[in-house]
Amino acid sequence: MRPASPGSGSVGERPLDRIGSVKVKIGLLVAVSILAAVVVQQVGVRAGVSGWLTVPVTVAAALGVTQWLARGMTSPLREMTAAAGRMAGGDYSTRVTATSGDEVGTLGVAFNTMAADLEGADQQRRELLATVSHELRTPLAAQRALLENLVDGVITPDDTALQGALDQSERLSALVSDLLDLSRVEAGATRLDLTPVRVTDVLGQAVDEARAGAAATGRDVAVTVDVVPPDLEVHADAGRLAQVVTNLVDNAVRHSPAGGRVEVHAEALADRRWSLTVQDEGPGFPPGRSEQLFARFGVGDDSSGGTGLGLAIVRWVCELHGGTVTAVEDDRPGARVRAELPLRPDDERVAGAAAALPTPHAPHTPHAVASRTASPVTLAIPTPSVVDTLFGRFWPERGLTTAPVALWSSVALGAAAAVLLPYRGIGLAYVLVLLAAGSLVLSLSRHRGTRWTRACVVLCVGLGALLMLRAAEWIGVLALLTAALLVTTALTGALGLPAILSGAASWVLSGVRGLPLLGRTLSSTSRHTLLWPVLRTAAVSLVALVVFGGLFASGDAVVGAWASTLLPEVDIAESLVLRTFTWFVVGGVVLACCYLALNPPSVDLVRLPEARRVTHAWEWLVPVGVVIATFVVFIAAQGAALWGGHEFVRRTTGVTYAESVHQGFGQLTVATALTLLTVALASRRAARETPRDRRLLQVVLGALCLLTLVVVASALARMWVYQEAYGFTVLRVLVDAFELWLGLLIVLVLVSLVRLRGAWLPRAGLLTGAAMLLALGLANPEGWVAARNIERYEETGRLDLGYLSTLGADAVPTIRERLPQDLGDCAVGWRVDDELVEDPLSWNLGRVRAERAGGSTLLSVEGSTVPALAGGDCPVELPVTP
Repeated sequence: MRPASPGSGSVGERPLDRIGSVKVKIGLLVAVSILAAVVVQQVGVRAGVSGWLTVPVTVAAALGVTQWLARGMTSPLREMTAAAGRMAGGDYSTRVTATSGDEVGTLGVAFNTMAADLEGADQQRRELLATVSHELRTPLAAQRALLENLVDGVITPDDTALQGALDQSERLSALVSDLLDLSRVEAGATRLDLTPVRVTDVLGQAVDEARAGAAATGRDVAVTVDVVPPDLEVHADAGRLAQVVTNLVDNAVRHSPAGGRVEVHAEALADRRWSLTVQDEGPGFPPGRSEQLFARFGVGDDSSGGTGLGLAIVRWVCELHGGTVTAVEDDRPGARVRAELPLRPDDERVAGAAAALPTPHAPHTPHAVASRTASPVTLAIPTPSVVDTLFGRFWPERGLTTAPVALWSSVALGAAAAVLLPYRGIGLAYVLVLLAAGSLVLSLSRHRGTRWTRACVVLCVGLGALLMLRAAEWIGVLALLTAALLVTTALTGALGLPAILSGAASWVLSGVRGLPLLGRTLSSTSRHTLLWPVLRTAAVSLVALVVFGGLFASGDAVVGAWASTLLPEVDIAESLVLRTFTWFVVGGVVLACCYLALNPPSVDLVRLPEARRVTHAWEWLVPVGVVIATFVVFIAAQGAALWGGHEFVRRTTGVTYAESVHQGFGQLTVATALTLLTVALASRRAARETPRDRRLLQVVLGALCLLTLVVVASALARMWVYQEAYGFTVLRVLVDAFELWLGLLIVLVLVSLVRLRGAWLPRAGLLTGAAMLLALGLANPEGWVAARNIERYEETGRLDLGYLSTLGADAVPTIRERLPQDLGDCAVGWRVDDELVEDPLSWNLGRVRAERAGGSTLLSVEGSTVPALAGGDCPVELPVTP
């Protein structure tokens, strides 16, 4: 029988346990996971669900199937690792769960067998030490006291004193003999030599020895023998059977009073068995503790003169013969012991008797005796889960047992998102879901009271508000990504740049790290007698309604008409799939964030290794000086171009000034970013021991930053000139904003050089970046780009109508207001999406203003690349007019 840890899953909870090969299991695992992923992906694609919803649900489905099928595949290996560690400390009581039939399960069974053997050997060693120390102490102490008295002259070495010493020596000899016998039996080293034995002869010899012993001690105890039938013959080991009889009779004689009587009765029983009963007239057994007679030193004291092992040997010998021995408690005075043995023991069982012996006892105490027939107790091994092993000390789970509030609140938010978000454009509904999710996460956060968290909350609310102020989806995406970075930094309390990046990754990893807590929470809620039955019933009923209702609605025109009446404009299948995917993704994202709030990782452990400071200042000064020299050369070239004018640039480079500035803008942006990296590297490597070292670092890096600010100004000026020449676009505005943010970071670095302390820089950079994005969104970049292009048209007569038509709803009011009607009709490409629901929950300021101004009036002409008006064609770009 394979032992199983308490609480271990049954075979039904481990779907692949019946498969006998690890290779087959892995192959089946991969195949089923891929099949599940393909099915979910196809369902999403056919229902028209967007990729940002389909991909996470598909990945989660594959991982969920993998987790379900792989349950228990590797847990025995982890349990064996933990059990081996306990064995190294001397604890052999643990067992691993081995329910599968594959190689891992076979290894688990072998490990349990080895553990049981080691436990038995260790137990024998402990019992031998306990036995020897317990039994040798009394006779040795008595002998030592006698010898000390003889040496000190307290007593004389007469016959009485020497007889006492001899008695103690004989007791020691008997004890050693009994110990050896018991050890042989327990170790399985004793084999039974079965021969025909006359019970009368064995009992007669034992009784004669007992009478002689009683007479030698001056105690007149009568011993009677009764054998039924008188010629009773059994198959047994004569020597071992004599041990049984001698120990029982000797024990009865020693506990009988002077003039008492001991009755020895043997008789044949039914079912080819026979019994041996020994009855005395002594004090009997302590009430309720008669079974302890057969444990080592379980009952009595040393006053009877026994070794305390005789009855233990009796039990072992009886069990070796396939019999039993019990203490009979009844109303008769004295003690009665009854042994039942087979007339002819099974030769095969006796030959393997050593292997069939029960596990040895734990060390005995006078008040607690283990039953020899009890099954070995298998202790549960607290092995770390795969998730705990994966994340280690970076992300320990601190005091979390269950999280029902986080779980059910996330489920409710996912359901609300599934109802509110599909078939609506970004607007009020999105903001409401974000505010609800943010409130939940903030209430669970361990860092919700810090100033940093409060600042992040303010910025997140502002960024979230952009979803109902601006209709451009790219602004919403950037706002959500930036808000997510603020959220993870606030929840984890990250300070350094590696910690901030690790915090951002931890939101995604929370979906894995939180699985043990999710399992415990679901297990705790499953104990509610009403909740889970209601949920299961509702889920099964809903599935049945969708499946059978869909079949009947598509197979019968009348049922289909009724369904269309109830749901006139909804594609049931596509809507249900989209809302289910939305529910899963939003609920899962919120739940992962809740776990991050409840148990943030130790992200500050993720840091760059300590840099070794250079010995000589020139080791860092020369490379930085080279960078400064290149900046000086660039600034000198810009000065020459500024004084020489556009003609100097054309004569020197062969291109116009506008073309030259466009070619260099990207390089200048990269140079600005690399300057930040250069400052960071120089700060880590430069020595700071003396005031001179620190002053040199401040001066050199300060000069580099000041020169970088000149480069930033040059890059912004170049981009402005290029846009004046070739037109403004949203992408170019974003690049301008990014360059401006880099310049702001350079200013912050200059501030940090004052005290050479920059631990606050990563957070400051994040806050300024989020604030700039918020300001950019509030400034309506698409409307601003449209206004600048129209101004350029008014000045130069050049207008890129094709580009203006790609702008969204935020640019429509500006275009309608600033351009003539005909050009406005050509420049507006946005139109109201008839597939989206328009109600108060869909409210978005950008779309509302665009609808009031008027959307696109262009008609789509199939196969034509030029937009068409109802009354004529629109040019893609207007030429310069005189």
